[in-house]
Amino acid sequence: MFGPDGGVSNRTGLHLFQILLEVEVAMPRSGVLASATRVEADSGDRELLAHLEATAAAATALLVLRGPDGTDIELPQSLVSLLVAAAHDLAKGNAVFTLPVETRLTPNEAAELLGLSRPFVARLLDEGEIPSQYLPDSRHRLVRLADVLEFQARREHRAEGRRRIMDVAEEADLPY
Repeated sequence: MFGPDGGVSNRTGLHLFQILLEVEVAMPRSGVLASATRVEADSGDRELLAHLEATAAAATALLVLRGPDGTDIELPQSLVSLLVAAAHDLAKGNAVFTLPVETRLTPNEAAELLGLSRPFVARLLDEGEIPSQYLPDSRHRLVRLADVLEFQARREHRAEGRRRIMDVAEEADLPY
């Protein structure tokens, strides 16, 4: 059931989450990240979200959306998986952004998302570490969000490997 503020409430009146939109107005081009939907859970909602996550993850969950006219719509499993993943992060107190994976980012937006400097990301693009495409008849380029996320996963995997090597070296009391 929808609450008066646009949030979703259950029958006991608990508020599940609130959707906040953050948009920068001063920019001539609205950035992809600035216009993404940001969802945050209130501190009182985290217990309910943790219960939702545990219930939905325990078995093949069936979630139903009840429309204003009382009709029920069974949500597809792909959307249930998305909601369970979002509930997991929201229950831990993390905010969640929603963006399509095929979103195109500027190098600056990719740098912001990765937490790296724009010149460093430009070098990664030049070296082909992150695929990019130049705009027609321009020296400007765009990067797919999916490619940025793939690069981040590779980077985290390498960092984890280095951490494991360091742990083994420390356990064996080897100099490094």
